[in-house]
Amino acid sequence: MNAYLEIIRPGNAVMAAIAVILMMFVGHYYELPIIICAFIVFVCTGAGNTINDVFDVKIDEVNKPNRPIPSGRISLENARKYSYILFAIGIALSLICSYLVDSIWPSVIVIPAVIIMYLYARNLKAMPLVGNITVATLTGFCFVIAGTVIACATNSLKILFISIYLGLFALFMTLAREIVKDMEDIEGDKLEGARTFPILYGKKMPSIVSIVLIVVTTLMCPILYIFKIFNISYMVIMIVPIAIFLYSAYSLKLDPPEETCAKVSKNLKIAMLISFVAFVVGSFNIFNIFNYL
Repeated sequence: MNAYLEIIRPGNAVMAAIAVILMMFVGHYYELPIIICAFIVFVCTGAGNTINDVFDVKIDEVNKPNRPIPSGRISLENARKYSYILFAIGIALSLICSYLVDSIWPSVIVIPAVIIMYLYARNLKAMPLVGNITVATLTGFCFVIAGTVIACATNSLKILFISIYLGLFALFMTLAREIVKDMEDIEGDKLEGARTFPILYGKKMPSIVSIVLIVVTTLMCPILYIFKIFNISYMVIMIVPIAIFLYSAYSLKLDPPEETCAKVSKNLKIAMLISFVAFVVGSFNIFNIFNYL
């Protein structure tokens, strides 16, 4: 793979853009601004991954020497400039998107997100829990920026509410999973001198925080059906992730071994993906689909 493509971690960037595509289907809005929004998220995520490698170069020289910078395929300075160019493209696209939907709000969200990505790579990542919260917040931003674009283009407060809900859902579950992953990696992180939440406070407190986040998010799940935003098919599909969420919370208990943390992390990821399917299916009127067919 080309080094300049590899360093942005395209798989990770595509997954971030999928959040925008999900909102596109939920909002039934398929115009140019939302397509541009998907590119914004892809490019900015790639820029964030690149600047992250720039600041992690010393660590990667030891732990991941095959990455583009430590392997010498991209110089440190070129990687830094590359990240700045990608960030600039993302901001420029956000300005275009703001122009198309006649609102400054897309840019108001994107520009702070870019700043947060840079700060995360430079120093927030090393701060216990703060780094986890930053990753989770940026994940939630992907939904909110998409919902904001659609809401501005269609004057729909409903879609803005849905995007904020999905953003909070992604934030809480991502934060829970990030904490669980740190619990899984606690021994390896100790060897690297990391100062993660579990290393500083043991497993009991992180377990409690993760359990609370999972339970709160699970309790949020019926809201979109209760307020008739999503149809009954949403709740039918959500039975599966809700069961996985609750089982994951139970599995954590108060002092789970690393093997359990690994399983919980994987299960939470699977449950989130199923939840996203439920969001899309639940946003369509099944009777209208049958009439169309």
